[in-house]
Amino acid sequence: MDVLAEVLRVTGARGALGVVLEAGGTWGLWLDSAPGAALHVISRGTAWLHVTGEKPLRVQAGDAVLVPPGTAHGIGGAAGVTMGSCDREEAARAFGDGRALRLGSPPAQTEVIVLRYEQDPEVRTPVLTSLARPMHVTARQNAQLGRTAELLAAELAQPQIGTTAAINSIVDLLLVQFVRAWLARHPQEQPGSWLGAMRDPVVRDALARVHARPQHPWTTQTLAAATSVSRATLSRRFRSALGQTPGAYVTQWRIDLASVRLRDTDEPVESISDAVGYASPHAFSRAFRRARGTAPGEYRSRLRE
Repeated sequence: MDVLAEVLRVTGARGALGVVLEAGGTWGLWLDSAPGAALHVISRGTAWLHVTGEKPLRVQAGDAVLVPPGTAHGIGGAAGVTMGSCDREEAARAFGDGRALRLGSPPAQTEVIVLRYEQDPEVRTPVLTSLARPMHVTARQNAQLGRTAELLAAELAQPQIGTTAAINSIVDLLLVQFVRAWLARHPQEQPGSWLGAMRDPVVRDALARVHARPQHPWTTQTLAAATSVSRATLSRRFRSALGQTPGAYVTQWRIDLASVRLRDTDEPVESISDAVGYASPHAFSRAFRRARGTAPGEYRSRLRE
């Protein structure tokens, strides 16, 4: 079970090109907080990431920074530069015309590709939404990420047949490569986040088993036995990594799976109940109502109105 791939698929964590920035001279752009996560890929030159309450972060060609959803931040050409506000209309025009948004004065020395990632609002498993602070991966830590960014830049510079499909695929690939590179560093940060939990081999193994067989009657005891640790150890490490018990996570994931199926399919509630591991439709309805505040049938009807 590739648990990262499965979670990204179910949570609908897909990306889209935001805008390409080309900048030179003295420049700085303050970006309003957005509901999705932002991935800034530096394809040329050097820039500084500004986040309220933190020291400016220097990022160079080949580097990438993932900024948590809702984080107001800016990008500038220096650590102490005055940041201007983003002209959303001009940015939209630039995106529509397939051209870069130019900042500062020529010649352009820095190019930044801004990507946006959002997840399905009906899925509560917080793959990207629980990040506490920006995550930084340097070109030295993952050359593959830089090469993929170069491929994206080339597609943007010379659009041709299939460019839209290629860009969408590359944008999704960049997120996977970024997460892979970040996890490989084993940083002592991002506690309590889903991505941070991937650093713990016990929790990662438990998650893989839950995601491979969500319909299995998992309990903390059976999950601990499957991962060859004690019940107390699994509970402690789950709480440390994810801030919740194994049982709470199993329930959350089952309800996420059920929510997507209720919305996107015409499967009977009874079939969905069985597929996500509930002994009876009544037990499923009770759990679903606790999690979503409404019965499964009402939930389906509301989403389709």
